[in-house]
Amino acid sequence: MMVPFPKRLQEARKRKKLRQTDVAEHFAIAYRTYQNYEGGQRRPDFELLVALADYLEVTTDYLLGRTDEPD
Repeated sequence: MMVPFPKRLQEARKRKKLRQTDVAEHFAIAYRTYQNYEGGQRRPDFELLVALADYLEVTTDYLLGRTDEPD
């Protein structure tokens, strides 16, 4: 069973001890936009997905649920 992207995104953020506002500010996106990523209402574009993975120090495969190994 694949773990959905929003849950993986939230787990990765919490492991880094970051708040949603921290991530939103880092990427200069609206706080609500980032909330929607973790809430499953929106998905980031390809470029932002890669940047999020780099920032949170995980792989895109981890965020997308293709592997359970974060790095």
